[in-house]
Amino acid sequence: MKKWIPTVLAAAMALSLLSGCGAKKESADVVVVGAGGAGLAAAVRAQEEGANVIVLEKMPIVGGNTARATGGLNAAGTKQQIDKGFTDSVELFYEDTMKGGYDKNNPELVKLLTEQAKDSVEWLEKYGADMSDVGRMAGASVNRTHRPAGGAAVGSHIAMVLEKTAKEKNIDVRTRHEMTDIVINKEGAVTGIKAKDKEGKEYMINTNAVVLASGGFSANQEMVVAYKPALKGFATTNHPGATGDAITIVEKHGAALVDMAEIQTHPTVVPDKGVMVTEAVRGNGAILVNKKGERFVNELLTRDVVSKAILSQQDGRAYLLFDKGLRDSLKATEEYFNMQLVTEAESIAALAEKLGVESAVLDNTLNAYNKGVKAGKDEQFQRPDLPRELSNGPFYAIEVTPAVHHTMGGVKINTDAQVLNKDGQAIKGLYAAGEVTGGVHGGNRLGGNALADIITFGKIAGLNAFNYVKAEQ
Repeated sequence: MKKWIPTVLAAAMALSLLSGCGAKKESADVVVVGAGGAGLAAAVRAQEEGANVIVLEKMPIVGGNTARATGGLNAAGTKQQIDKGFTDSVELFYEDTMKGGYDKNNPELVKLLTEQAKDSVEWLEKYGADMSDVGRMAGASVNRTHRPAGGAAVGSHIAMVLEKTAKEKNIDVRTRHEMTDIVINKEGAVTGIKAKDKEGKEYMINTNAVVLASGGFSANQEMVVAYKPALKGFATTNHPGATGDAITIVEKHGAALVDMAEIQTHPTVVPDKGVMVTEAVRGNGAILVNKKGERFVNELLTRDVVSKAILSQQDGRAYLLFDKGLRDSLKATEEYFNMQLVTEAESIAALAEKLGVESAVLDNTLNAYNKGVKAGKDEQFQRPDLPRELSNGPFYAIEVTPAVHHTMGGVKINTDAQVLNKDGQAIKGLYAAGEVTGGVHGGNRLGGNALADIITFGKIAGLNAFNYVKAEQ
């Protein structure tokens, strides 16, 4: 008997050691999946309340699609608008967003977005973001698109500000760490998350609250085509990590999906390059011409309409035409010059020759447009906003075509950013924000609303996730 006891103890110790060789386990108050704008906003907001937060980002760098956004962040009633004399309201912002989404949007989510976007601008400014410039994007009734001074690219700026803030707050952000599953108990509540580190080793994080902020699925051609076959073969403006993994994972756990077939193309993407030319270029006065040198559309119509118009032109392509005056007005354009995507010439005749367009046609097109600007009315296509003549050489053109840009569908959420199951009930401890969700944008997203969405609902998700954890303790 005395010999048996040590043997049993030794066996038990060995078994304990063996079990310890499995996946390591950690714990956190809140785990955020994705380190783009929505994820970093959620992490910072939760940490403001005292949460211990871990952020998992499967890509080598943070930022996601946010870092690629150049246009701006829509908000109504800001001090920037007031200072610049732009009259706006939450109600008008709401109406524009619902109209732009063909009234397929969830009205409650849109109401929250349009009410709180102003606070999102102020919150970003608190951490050092420059949101001083105000422009206009397609589908907006007034100038409400906030961005850095001179119209500089906004997304990379916001991503940098949030990354810096996360570092200053000592938030644990792990790049090349990927969620592989969510653990949900028999009561339907989140208890943890399974992940892989950069070496591919699996580990667990015990947590009662997870915020999904992993983006959409525009870079997953198979998934895009499954929901919208007409987009087979389309390029995308998205970073390669936008593959919809989280959507697939949580659907297996009973999460409801909404608007999955609502997939937006961006009309002005450089063919074979996947580089999106920001809508702010059109918003500041650029026009679209076809290979004959003719305008063919109101450039400020919604993205789906302008995309369709371009695809109906020869080769499904067009030229975005602007001048030095516009270039000087929008710092974001310098990126396209640096990437050598721009055809430029001192005169319209010289530009036409370089493009292979009939000079007289292009000259007539530009004269007609400039005449409309002077008169304050676009007789040809009823463009509502005519900020400048295009008469100040040099003149520039960028060849463009539509590409898959934004997936409006995703997991279904409520106004607390809780993920809902197929019965319409909240999955306890599971939250989501940004392009991984559906319902905010309906059938078409307005330019400038994505950044408003990710910051506003990222903050909501981060705050409510930690409040849930505190309530459960």
